[in-house]
Amino acid sequence: MKSITLTVNGQPVSGSVESRTHLADFLRGQMGLTGTHLGCEQGVCGACTILIDGQPGRSCIALAAACDGADIRTVEGFDDDPTMARLRKAFSERHGLQCGFCTPGMLVTARDIVNRLDTPDEARIRHALSGNICRCTGYQGIVEAISDVVAETAAEKAPCGTAIAPLGRAAPDAPPPSFEIAERRDASSGSGAASATISKPVMRVDDDGWTVLTLVMKAEQPRTKLWEVMTDIPTVARCMPGAEVTAVEGDRIQGRLTIRFGPISAGFNGTLDQQVDANARRVVLSGEGADAKSGTNVQGQLTYALRTEAEERTAVDIEVRFKLTGPLAQFGRSGLVRDFTSRLSSDFAGNLGRLLAGEDIGEAQQRQLSVLALLWGVLRDRLFRR
Repeated sequence: MKSITLTVNGQPVSGSVESRTHLADFLRGQMGLTGTHLGCEQGVCGACTILIDGQPGRSCIALAAACDGADIRTVEGFDDDPTMARLRKAFSERHGLQCGFCTPGMLVTARDIVNRLDTPDEARIRHALSGNICRCTGYQGIVEAISDVVAETAAEKAPCGTAIAPLGRAAPDAPPPSFEIAERRDASSGSGAASATISKPVMRVDDDGWTVLTLVMKAEQPRTKLWEVMTDIPTVARCMPGAEVTAVEGDRIQGRLTIRFGPISAGFNGTLDQQVDANARRVVLSGEGADAKSGTNVQGQLTYALRTEAEERTAVDIEVRFKLTGPLAQFGRSGLVRDFTSRLSSDFAGNLGRLLAGEDIGEAQQRQLSVLALLWGVLRDRLFRR
C-alpha cells in the first residue's frame, strides 16, 4: 500500500492505495464522489473524465499512486464555476442529455473547450468532443449547447465596441494565439554506452487542434555520418518500438505502427510522403493512417533537421505534429502524452545510439508497442522520483 495526498475539489485529502488502484476507484470508493462515472474502464468512452492538474484526464486509467500531489477536480467541484453553470443551463435548454451517464465527463470536456479554444466552430467542437461517447443524443444538442456558451463567453471578453466574429473566425485585428515554449533539457537515453541522448518533449496544442511535440536529440557522431543514417527511413523505423516500413517507392513510404493498450490493440496502416533537403540537412515526413478495428484516424507530420554542435557531435531538432480522430482520440489529449512520448523517444535514442555504435538492436523492435509497459515505467519513475 502507498500513502497519497491529493487536493480534491479544493480540499486536501489523504489515503492508502494499492499500486494498481485507479484514480476513479479511489474517488468513488474512498471519497464517495460517484459523479465520476465508469463506463468502458479502458479510457475510451470518456465518462470518467475529470481535471488532473487543470487538464482533462481519464480517471479510469490514471493510477491513483501516480497522481500523488495532484490537484483533482471532479464534476462535484464546479458548483461555483460560472462556465460550468452556463454549460449546465445550456445542456438543459438544448436537450444535451438523456440518460445522463456520459454527462459528467461531457461537461468537464465541454468546459475545457470553452476555456481553451478561441471561438471554435461546429467542426472544431465535434473534433474536441470525439473522445467522449454519448449513445443517446446524437450529439447535436451537446454541440449546440457548447456553441451557445462559447458565443456568450466571447461576447463578455470582447472590449466595448469590438465586433464579435462568427464562431470559428477571429475578430478583426485579433492577435494570433501564442504559446510559450519551455526550456529543453537533456535526459539520458537509457541503458548501455549510448551515443545518443534526447531531451524531454515540450507539448502544446496549436490553434487548429494539432498536438505539437518538440524535442532535441544529440548524437556523438559527425553531421555527415548521422545524415546518412537519418535519411535511411527503414533503418530509422527499426529503432522505433512498434514501427515497421512495409514498402518504399521513391519518396512515398508505406508502413505500420502497432500499439497495444491492455485489451486494446491498434494497428495504424498508412502512407508517408518524404521531402528531403540535403543542403539544409532537413527531412519532412507527412501522411495519414487508420486503424480499421477502432475506426481511429491519424494525420501527422515529422520534421527533423541536423545541425553541428561540435566536430563529433550533432544535434537533431525534432518536431512532431499529429491529430487523432475517433475512439482513441482522447489518448492524444492526456497529460500522460508528454511522459509517454519521453519514454518512447528515450527508447528510440537508445536504439539509435546502439545502432551507431555498431551493435545489433535485434528483433525486439518488431514487437507491438505496449503502452501499458511504457506507462508502468512512467509510474515507476514517479513513485521512486527517478
